[in-house]
Amino acid sequence: MFCGDYVQGTIFPAPNFNPIMDAQMLGGALQGFGCDKDMLINILTQRCNAQRLMIAEAYQSMYGRDLIGDLKEKLSDHFKDIMVGLMYPPPSYDAHELWHAMKGAGTEENCLIDILASRTNGEIFQMRETYCLQYSSNLQEDIYSETSGHFRDTLMNLVQGTREEGYTDPALAAQDAMVLWEACQQKTGEHKTMLQMILCNKSYQQLWLVFQEFQNISGQDIVDAINECYDGYFQELLVAIVLCIRDKPAYFAYRLYSAIHDFGFHNKTVIRILIARSEIDLMTIRKRYKERYGKSLFHDIKNFASGHYEKALLAICAGDAEDY
Repeated sequence: MFCGDYVQGTIFPAPNFNPIMDAQMLGGALQGFGCDKDMLINILTQRCNAQRLMIAEAYQSMYGRDLIGDLKEKLSDHFKDIMVGLMYPPPSYDAHELWHAMKGAGTEENCLIDILASRTNGEIFQMRETYCLQYSSNLQEDIYSETSGHFRDTLMNLVQGTREEGYTDPALAAQDAMVLWEACQQKTGEHKTMLQMILCNKSYQQLWLVFQEFQNISGQDIVDAINECYDGYFQELLVAIVLCIRDKPAYFAYRLYSAIHDFGFHNKTVIRILIARSEIDLMTIRKRYKERYGKSLFHDIKNFASGHYEKALLAICAGDAEDY
């Protein structure tokens, strides 16, 4: 984010929070044949993640059952994905999404790109630890075996979570910009490696300077240059990294827009972004979406989703009256 730019989520800790009462209400909502989906939405989307974990604890001691297990058993389809997704702590949710992106038939590259291009060093570290605990598997090894080429090299670099933080060196920025420019001209394996090393390891602040210098040297925006020179998932990942460095909420607004409009509402992507960003910058993402695409995210979700699934998505979006 640009210095001093304030980002905001849509979900905050509920005041006067009572986990025991919430657990009782959820128990009631999940009893019997039917299921009170409105009650589930009202409770789970109106509590922050830390509060949901306390509700799950209260539920366990009250009923001797696992809340996630009960939600999985009682619900179905995308509505189930949202309600269950809300119950995971953030590192656990990232780990869950990455695991499923790699373990199905074929790899969901866009999920890997979204998560690994956007997470901070701390988030990546926690995600790796959780992945190991949750799946008794090594995230690096799984990425290595499920991807290939320079796309794989770049993901392997990102998953180290060793990006420099806060450090800037204006003199070095011009040098790095030259390397990037050459990498877009020459396109050898060695140049591709240098390109991804700079984009994965330099601090966000340093890369802002590098991108400015790149524009000065080449007369071209770095994103346009990457799009012209490279293709496939390698190109998509490089662009995602650049966009996240420039303005992360704008990147996610773009990903939501393309998930909704270019892929006929790609449910997994929409759900993943809304849940993962709900307490970080979803309000800012909504703002960027409206500025960039003219329509509100609220309006577009209303147009494409329906039923309790739509209700749950809109509740996480925390729409205002003017968004209808």
